Amino acid sequence: MNAKRAMTLRAQWLGRELRQLREMSGLTLKEAGGFVQRDGGTISRVEAGIYPARTPDVLAMLDLYGVTDTTRRDGLLRLAREVWQSGWWDSYSEDLSKVMVDYAWVESRARRIRSFDALVIPGLLQTRPYMEAVQQAVVDSSPVQITSGIRFRLTRQQILTGPEPPHVEAILDESLLRRRQGGREVLKEQLDHLVTIAERPNIEIRILPFTSGAHASPEGAFRIFEMPEPYPEVAYMDTPGGGIYAEASEVQRFILKFDHIRSDSLDSSESIKLIRATAEALH
Repeated sequence: MNAKRAMTLRAQWLGRELRQLREMSGLTLKEAGGFVQRDGGTISRVEAGIYPARTPDVLAMLDLYGVTDTTRRDGLLRLAREVWQSGWWDSYSEDLSKVMVDYAWVESRARRIRSFDALVIPGLLQTRPYMEAVQQAVVDSSPVQITSGIRFRLTRQQILTGPEPPHVEAILDESLLRRRQGGREVLKEQLDHLVTIAERPNIEIRILPFTSGAHASPEGAFRIFEMPEPYPEVAYMDTPGGGIYAEASEVQRFILKFDHIRSDSLDSSESIKLIRATAEALH
């Protein structure tokens, strides 16, 4: 496995957990490495997420660090296996950024996804024509990247109809109902799709109306992923320089933002009425 493949978000998560356990045990890198027959430098790279730990080594470290709780052990061993397992998202590593490949993995594991969007309807809820319009508007994307990006989003959407779909709560700024990505017909089809998909029990759509005034996220869109154990809750925000992740106390800031925006939004029923009325006006 090359370094590009190894340096994933899940490898970093596992490494951080192993480092914390080692430090709590009062052991040095050299002492931990000696126990698993690795040098201290290798343990350091594992803890940094640069090199993915093999499952037998993780098992040995858990024994060394005195981790006896079954739930914690099973969770970390599951994460260790995830580090080495390939998923459909890995096939996009040549065309898309590593951050987006990691994003698909996080999204596929999430139990709950909360999002706020002000410029583009979120990928999980997009129709293909709308998706194509969004991708083609990116000035520095090649035809290959556009095609790959569309396939990537369509594949991501399959989690919504899987055996254990996440609960999705999407808040959309009202401007998204007016911005004609791809033209009148494309937008109407997209709005009709939102009305239809909101009928699913695991999907809730709310609109932040123009009348709400200033809102809690002038910086723009963001996502909050509620993950199963042992994964941490994580927030994601896209920037012109690339996507960034936030964890721990930083996630709470995003949750606070989301809650404030939600309180200013229309409820689900009112939101669907507004989406439907806007779509009908596009005839």
